[in-house]
Amino acid sequence: MSNPELDGMGPSERGRDAITGAAGVVSEAQRTERDQAREAERPSGRPEGRRRRGGEPTRVPDADFRSYHGRPVLNGVVWEARDIGGYLFLGGLAGASSVLAAGAEATGRADLGRPLKYTALVAISGSLVALVHDLGRPERFLNMLRVFKPTSPMSMGSWLLAGYGPLVGTAAVTAATGWFPRIGSAATMGAGVLGPLVATYTAPLICDTAVPSWHEGHREMPYVFASSAVAAAGGMGLVTTPTEHAGPFRRAAVGGALTELAVSTCMEKRMGLVGEPYGRGLAGALTRTAKALTLAGAVGSVLGRRNRVVSALSGAALVGGSALTRLGIFQAGVQSAEDPKYTVVPQRERLRQRA
Repeated sequence: MSNPELDGMGPSERGRDAITGAAGVVSEAQRTERDQAREAERPSGRPEGRRRRGGEPTRVPDADFRSYHGRPVLNGVVWEARDIGGYLFLGGLAGASSVLAAGAEATGRADLGRPLKYTALVAISGSLVALVHDLGRPERFLNMLRVFKPTSPMSMGSWLLAGYGPLVGTAAVTAATGWFPRIGSAATMGAGVLGPLVATYTAPLICDTAVPSWHEGHREMPYVFASSAVAAAGGMGLVTTPTEHAGPFRRAAVGGALTELAVSTCMEKRMGLVGEPYGRGLAGALTRTAKALTLAGAVGSVLGRRNRVVSALSGAALVGGSALTRLGIFQAGVQSAEDPKYTVVPQRERLRQRA
């Protein structure tokens, strides 16, 4: 026998008494009265939760995406700041120093580039030591040379270092001893060719990860690394060269410093939410100090171009600013991986845009 109250109702409305515990079919008036009573009983400040398609609130509050069963959304960065931060900075300093040394060699001023040849050798040696220390055993680096994979920044970087290291060593040794000048000149030019790659390959290396504040900066990060490396190498040239001969290094230092400041600022603004870690916590402190040193070094390089002490101090500030830039980038990645907000919110935004 048909019931007029059930006619015209959907299945979800007919079975609602099983959910609410009420006897029989819940009418529209009863449902409204029940919802008002629930709203009155709900404590203030409690999230309303999600709503069904019909507009009825459910008992499940909105998810805040703070963790996954008590665990972070991403695994934390396991690299040590001392090792990988040093690896990023020293590799950049070495590569850019080789470029400037090759420029001096090509223009017939080999003596001008000699200090940067030594700088490149010391820096790349320190970079390799930091990398091997992070890997744990030297043979792990050698194992990476068993594979040649052009699509892998780590694989290409390993082969790049394997080719670059002997060239830098040959250039430095021949410059120090005066032996085999032609071989030394060829090695200097070869290191200069590979120098830009050595200075920048670590940018795609860290951007090719799921760490939000690294991955999202993939457009500008290589330019940040390149300009920071040039500023550091130019600064080292100011430290090691008398002011009357330091013109090329001064121009490189100032150009690299200003470019780094401009590009890094644009990167942080473009990244939006994911760029927040660059201005917060330890990463923010490192980044602000790096920018202050870089700007001070650039200004001092120009104003102190006739004063040996001011010129050297400005160069040292540029080197320190470059080092802190890499450490700040590293720490920003660590902080973004620890907070699920920087992973989940951009993902939801991309899904919303696709929909």
